[in-house]
Amino acid sequence: MRLSEFGNKEIVNLNDGKRLGLIEDSDLIIDENTGKINSIIVYESKGSLFRSKPNYVEIPWEYIKKIGNDMIIVEVELDKMRKFL
Repeated sequence: MRLSEFGNKEIVNLNDGKRLGLIEDSDLIIDENTGKINSIIVYESKGSLFRSKPNYVEIPWEYIKKIGNDMIIVEVELDKMRKFL
C-alpha cells in the first residue's frame, strides 16, 4: 500500500468503537533503515487550541488489526497509552 492511499482513513479502536482520528492528522514513526512504519501518533482534539501540552497516543504497528478501504482498526487500551508531548 502506498502512503498516499493511507491519508483519508479513519482510525477506530476495536476495544470501545471510538474514532481516534484520521491518519492524515497523525504522525508516522518510520524506521530510517527499513522504511517500515513503527508506530502511529494520534493527537487528541479535546480541549483548547492554546493548550501547552497536547495529549497524544502512540500506537505501535503491531496493534493494528485491520486496514480496510475506509478505516484502520486498532486494538489499544487508551488509558494506559495516553502521553503528553
